[in-house]
Amino acid sequence: MGHDQQNPAPAKPDGDRFGLEEPANGSHSSHSYAALALGALGVVFGDIGTSPLYALRETILAATGAASGGHGSTVEVTLAGPLPREVILGVLSLILWSLVSVVTLKYVVLLLRADNNGEGGTLTLVALAQRALGRSRGGVVLFLGMAGAALFYGDAVITPAISVLSAIEGIKLVTPVLDDYVVTIASVIMIVLFLVQSRGTAKVANFFGPVMTLWFLTLGGLGIYHISDDLGVLASINPYHGLRFFIDHPGLSLAVLGTVCLAVTGAEALYADMGHFGRGPIRGAWLYLVFPALWLNYLGQGALILSDSSAIENPFFRLAPQGFTLPLVIMATIATIIASQAVITGAFSLTRQAIQLGLLPRLEIRHTSEHTSGQIFIPRMNTLLLLTVLLLIWTFRTSSNLSHAYGISVFGAMAVDSLLAFIVIWRGWRWSLLATSLVLVPFLVIDIAFFSANLLKLFSGGYVPVLFAIALTVLMWTWVRGTRILFDKTRKTDVPLLELVGMLTKSPPYRVKGMAVFLTSDPETAPASLLHNLKHNKVLHERNVILTVRSADTPRVAESERVRLSRITDDFWRVEMIYGYMESPNVPKGLAILRKQGFKFDIMSTSFFLSRRSIKASPNSGMPVWQDNLFIGLTKSATDATNFFQIPTGRVVEVGTQVTV
Repeated sequence: MGHDQQNPAPAKPDGDRFGLEEPANGSHSSHSYAALALGALGVVFGDIGTSPLYALRETILAATGAASGGHGSTVEVTLAGPLPREVILGVLSLILWSLVSVVTLKYVVLLLRADNNGEGGTLTLVALAQRALGRSRGGVVLFLGMAGAALFYGDAVITPAISVLSAIEGIKLVTPVLDDYVVTIASVIMIVLFLVQSRGTAKVANFFGPVMTLWFLTLGGLGIYHISDDLGVLASINPYHGLRFFIDHPGLSLAVLGTVCLAVTGAEALYADMGHFGRGPIRGAWLYLVFPALWLNYLGQGALILSDSSAIENPFFRLAPQGFTLPLVIMATIATIIASQAVITGAFSLTRQAIQLGLLPRLEIRHTSEHTSGQIFIPRMNTLLLLTVLLLIWTFRTSSNLSHAYGISVFGAMAVDSLLAFIVIWRGWRWSLLATSLVLVPFLVIDIAFFSANLLKLFSGGYVPVLFAIALTVLMWTWVRGTRILFDKTRKTDVPLLELVGMLTKSPPYRVKGMAVFLTSDPETAPASLLHNLKHNKVLHERNVILTVRSADTPRVAESERVRLSRITDDFWRVEMIYGYMESPNVPKGLAILRKQGFKFDIMSTSFFLSRRSIKASPNSGMPVWQDNLFIGLTKSATDATNFFQIPTGRVVEVGTQVTV
């Protein structure tokens, strides 16, 4: 992983884009704990908090066979009479116990303990698993990380589309006249949402927590308001009803599981956002507000449907008392925008981590706050997400149709988390194989069951996240393979640094004043830019620094450990600069730290030498020709190293070299 594979994110937690940071010692005052829990409500739970808009409806329709339609069609509901009572209770039981097993037990209780310096998420599990196994045996782990990251991107484009569509569809109950404009309205909202990303989310984020708190209180209140419609709905607490459904309807089991999973989408955000708010506030927000509110709302929807089967057309908005449908539609739309915002910023964060870990080429990353390092904007990723979301909205047109595409990416990513967690707990935490299996295998079985169930929807929309994930995995694997091959090939022709320094000591070239910094990915060999400077300019600076920027397998690196300096001769020095995968490399600031170690550094008398490689394909590269061309295309698309490492452009000298891979 050379210097050309690092990525931005300074010292505060990524979640600090919302202005909240967990104390380093893990303790909270009551005020900070409440503030963190409020922030978690606005950021972490947006996705799962908007699931009641469509999850129960889609699951009951799948269970009763009352819905028909798929890709590009509108779901029509035709009911001959009341829905079977045992079906409603069975579906509610399955949803409730999915929330308990997948969200509460797996993520809230177990995985929140698997942190890397306070950070969570799939790529954190990759770093922990690689550390447990050792880099030499981490190939499978790295591939799992690629797959998990690729599946998350699938979730990141489907969540905004399905959430906003499901909210806007409530307009039908207010005025059917606007029914034909649902897709257009949803598209306009998405375009505006993505356009404002470049401005940062700090100001909007201040409203996230309070709005989502009101949203969850509304969910719970509406549920309580309707539970009395049929108190028998409380029987769904008994898991027997869920098991009974599978026994009585084995043919429908997989189809129903494929929609039950809609109730737990967003669970992975609990873990991914741990570094933003801390495990304590996330656990508290889930256990004391979010989970009860979701459960009560599903019970209320179930009671309403039991008392009036026609409510199945849109049970969530039918919960609203007369005259309150429009305010509920507006509130739901705001909640889905917040859910979309959380997923979008999550995609930005994941992209930065992937670049730091060497899974993607450099991309331009802009910091949208002077005070909060985690507030970032990635223009290219933002454009790709917007175009994909709009394509999904206009292709599927309704939330029911789009629900077919949802579960595969979510539970594929969850299954990857379970596999990586197995490695971390077994080898990292040093649990016995039996104990690890007893704890993790049940969760893995649940994930695989949900994933398999969603494969039934492969041809009616599930192909979207599958193709998306395959494409991104191939892209990341190509980048990893290509950079490894490139490194190995260039190393064969490189001159050992100590050998070159010895030659220059015996036969010194003409000296010029100042300091030269040569960036390289391999500190043991002479940088190409140094060799070309000697060959063409025939001069050497008074002081020369061979600089390597490395990515650590931790989210952040302490300032005291940021820079390592070692002397080669009086005029040659090696410097290693280390950044966590949640940090942004800043070479001038890193070099300024050397002053504390007695190394003089003046940016105005320093020149930075970078090597710009022109890569050409070779039939003997070790990769197929198409993969060669893809890798070359990726290298050309990479952001300029000068901007990436935040080096003043007026102090940079670039030297071009040609390499065949």
